Amino acid sequence: MLELAVKGNKWYWGWLVVLLGVIGAGFGLYLMQLKFGLGITGMSRDVSWGFYIANFTYLVGVAAGGVMVVLPYYLHDYKAYGKITILGEFLAIASIVMCLLFILVDLGQPMRALNVLIYPTPNSVLFYDAIVLNGYLFLNVVIGWNVLEAERNGVHYQNWVKPLIYISIPWAVSIHTVTAYLYCGLPGRHFWLTAVLAPRFLASAFAAGPALLILLCLFIRRFTNFDPGKEQIQALAKTVAYAICINVFFFLCEVFVAFYSNIPGHTTHLKYLFVGLHGHGALVPFMWASMILMTIGIVLTVTPATRKNETSLMVACFVIIMGTWIDKGLGMISGGFVPNPMHEVNEYAPTMPELGITLGVYAIGALVLTVLYKMAVGVKEEVHS
Repeated sequence: MLELAVKGNKWYWGWLVVLLGVIGAGFGLYLMQLKFGLGITGMSRDVSWGFYIANFTYLVGVAAGGVMVVLPYYLHDYKAYGKITILGEFLAIASIVMCLLFILVDLGQPMRALNVLIYPTPNSVLFYDAIVLNGYLFLNVVIGWNVLEAERNGVHYQNWVKPLIYISIPWAVSIHTVTAYLYCGLPGRHFWLTAVLAPRFLASAFAAGPALLILLCLFIRRFTNFDPGKEQIQALAKTVAYAICINVFFFLCEVFVAFYSNIPGHTTHLKYLFVGLHGHGALVPFMWASMILMTIGIVLTVTPATRKNETSLMVACFVIIMGTWIDKGLGMISGGFVPNPMHEVNEYAPTMPELGITLGVYAIGALVLTVLYKMAVGVKEEVHS
């Protein structure tokens, strides 16, 4: 099927050239980081996880969100999702590739990643995070490739693939659950010290992942001869509507518990994020923007008229993606570090090299996704022509 990836018009090749240019620029900045160290980033002693890990956390959710099409299709035989399941699996592959790259650039020295293999530590959550991320990538590559190849040949996928499909469903939940445990297992960080963090992560994942998939489906319909289907898009939109409502509900539960108990370790982080603390409030406008964006997304997806209108649905998906990214990316990571355990405020802001390297990682993910979708859409066009 690789031959389908090298067939395309000038717009396709132009897009690939642009992505390669961005990747090259990001790699140049990464070489500078390798030379001078993480001191070129905005991270510090107080904020040791920054923009890289914020994007890693968010993209784990996007990857896990793919299960919302895999589960109904394979377990509940919802045949309509048969047209877009491969798109969800390929989106998960691109997302996990970016997740792993963000971990590498955050390590400072990439060779340190081998320590997970050389010095395995089963009592560390990071050890299990490495297993679930790489395992989920492997599962989606094997399943996606074999199912798509079988579809192209007009046959059913081989029986040995089915157990992998069933394994991949709880595995998708595990990648974001284990990621949440990285945070809520740190007793010195009160903002993350909550049992609802993993459910909150999953709720945002099941909103953001399908929302991005909807936008990609609408793009594919507009610029290719393959139509993912209106029923499929509307079914995904309902999933997004429920998930974003649950995500906001979980957040409000956190707010109630923090302020009703009035425990300073919990309230100060929320105060910093939404009203500022000790004269510092760099994230205040972003957090309020996140709440407004998610509220708009709820209204547009819950209301049948706006959900069924694909223009307003596009707007809803975009604001939900941005709202959840600010909430779980910027707010969740910085909010856990600021203020520090001594209640001192040392704010964090990503530097230009940090932003450039991040953009380069996203360009790699976009390149992987473009090539995979080119093959998937090519097969779909052959089969349905």
